[in-house]
Amino acid sequence: AGRLPGGGGCGADMALSLGEGGGGSRLRRQLESGGFAAGEYVKQLSQQSDGDRDLQEHRQRIQALSEETAQSLKRNVYQNYRQFIETAREISYLESEMYQLSHILTEQKGIMEAVTQALLLQADRDDPALGARRAAAADPFLPLSAKDAAANEEGRQRTLTTLLEKVEGCRDLLPESPGKYLVYNGDLVEYDADHMAQIQRVHAFLMNDCLLVATALPNRRGAYRYDALYPLDGLAVVNVKDNPPMKDMFKLLMFPESRIFQAENAKIKKEWLEVLEETKRNRALSEKRRLEQEALPRPAPTPPESTNPFDEDEDEEEDEPSAEEEVVDLSLEWIQELPEDLDVCIAQRDFEGAVDLLDKLNEYLADKPVSQPVKELRAKVDERVRQLTDVLVFELSPDRSLRGGPRATRRAVSQLIRLGQSTKACELFLKNRAAAVQTAIRQLRIEGATLLYIHKLCHVFFTSLLETAREFETDFAGNNGCYSAFVVWARSSMRMFVDAFSKQVFDSKESLSTAAECVKVAKEHCKQLSEIGLDLTFIIHALLVKDIKGALQSYKDIIIEATKHRNSEEMWRKMNLMTPEALGKLREEMRSCGVGNFDQYTGDDCWVNLSYTVVAFTKQTMAFLEEALKLYFPELHMVLLESLVEIILVAVQHVDYSLRCEQDPEKKAFIRQNASFLYETVLPVVEKRFEEGVGKPAKQLQDLRNASRLMRVNPESTTSVV
Repeated sequence: AGRLPGGGGCGADMALSLGEGGGGSRLRRQLESGGFAAGEYVKQLSQQSDGDRDLQEHRQRIQALSEETAQSLKRNVYQNYRQFIETAREISYLESEMYQLSHILTEQKGIMEAVTQALLLQADRDDPALGARRAAAADPFLPLSAKDAAANEEGRQRTLTTLLEKVEGCRDLLPESPGKYLVYNGDLVEYDADHMAQIQRVHAFLMNDCLLVATALPNRRGAYRYDALYPLDGLAVVNVKDNPPMKDMFKLLMFPESRIFQAENAKIKKEWLEVLEETKRNRALSEKRRLEQEALPRPAPTPPESTNPFDEDEDEEEDEPSAEEEVVDLSLEWIQELPEDLDVCIAQRDFEGAVDLLDKLNEYLADKPVSQPVKELRAKVDERVRQLTDVLVFELSPDRSLRGGPRATRRAVSQLIRLGQSTKACELFLKNRAAAVQTAIRQLRIEGATLLYIHKLCHVFFTSLLETAREFETDFAGNNGCYSAFVVWARSSMRMFVDAFSKQVFDSKESLSTAAECVKVAKEHCKQLSEIGLDLTFIIHALLVKDIKGALQSYKDIIIEATKHRNSEEMWRKMNLMTPEALGKLREEMRSCGVGNFDQYTGDDCWVNLSYTVVAFTKQTMAFLEEALKLYFPELHMVLLESLVEIILVAVQHVDYSLRCEQDPEKKAFIRQNASFLYETVLPVVEKRFEEGVGKPAKQLQDLRNASRLMRVNPESTTSVV
């Protein structure tokens, strides 16, 4: 019970429960004092106490103080922990924003340098002498003749060829072109972007238009195997902040993937960053110059003079269409920056902005001729479209978070539809929702009560199906061809629901009454889909018919076995219910079964002029019929009818056999009374209830009721035919 340092205001809290009376205040002051000694305090307390009771009271006070201190510490720890989590989250957000800001500043720096270079080139065109002086001042070792420049270019290409001969598998990927040369190369170590674990050693070859990454062969020194090739147009370089022992690293972004490499030291890392940015700038400038030159109208070659006077008219006719040819202007600023803007939109997940840019370009080029510059621009844009499509596909993949319901997929689906990918959007949307429904079903807790679990299962499944259908109508309103795919998906989802339903209801051997209630709940939920014009009742019937048939036949067998067992012990005696309450309860049960004239079979006091076997059979048969009608649909008509006939035959055959074999006149009269009850009361009630539940009469039941005897046996035989 010493003084607790750093309690954050715990001292005041500790004495809250001890502040009653002078004893509590004194104890608090003693424990809060700086020179408190526990041993001296206990010794003094033992001397001053009158007995065991005082010590117990002091002990309870100190125990209460200890518990209060523990609670206060828990509150402070929890509060500090929450603040720590919030601080860590804010730090993470700030770090990501700083990385974005760094990347934006790097891009701005590159743009400013490119603008400066473009202005200098324009000045050189206006004044060639000034350009030559500036070039000579900038590089005193500049080649002085075209011959020297050609030799330098040839040497760089020869160096590239020599190096690439050491890389297996890149000959076909890098066709020889006159403008390709090696800019920089070196060894790097690749690390995993998620866990920062070393993956492999690689050798990178930076060319003026692409970056080649090759892995080192283990048994051959200086030999490599091709790994990847990245065009500089779609490559972004990001500096990775040193975090010992992870240092001298930089990241290459090739959307949607990224790779992290480590240089040998800080100097080499700096060289890689600088030469990559410089090469990208030079590549962008050369590409811009080439587009500008191709966009300029070229003068038509002058045809040789002809002495044929008829050629003049033909020349005039040929000149007319060439004069009408339209030159596509691709030098507009937004067109020049379109590939980079698309990369930025994809990186920032601005999918709507990216699709808007694509629509703007398509609208601009809709009525323009397809020239070579347009084809090259289309090729660049198509590459970004593929990247954007891959990102949207990943957004809809089931690997992503399934929270948020179907509305969370609307953004990606709508952009895929705008890109002309309606079929793919439909497929991915339905796969995403199928995974969400399956996950929701798996997360349901299996309760002890089957009916409670089925209520939850139906609510989760049919609510998800209804929400998915409404979202599908919203997203694919103008794509009627996708609705057939939704119907197929709904059928497969219903099959998944029925699998979970049957496993819980039918495989666990629940009673027929429980199974009937569960099926009734499922049908009621299924009717909710009619709000959107979707009726899946016939599907749930088709999927459940096998299990319901099995349940009906199983319960029929149970009734038949129970009836046969009672028949074997039949003594043909009247029932004595002993008490009026029991007789009244039996009357109520018979009335609920549809037997309204049961009073004529009751005698004096508590006697019933029927056999116990016949009464039990009547109650069991009517209960079976009521539960089976809850499960009824047309596919089960013959199964239910045949089951009823089999059950009734067991009882009727037993009565018929007993009537033939019994010799005692008094018992024979009693058996006839029971047979009359079966034929004239029970069978009409069964027939009437069946017709009410099904909607049409059953000829088999009518034949049973109208026949004087269901089965004729040999009069001399005393063997049952059952």
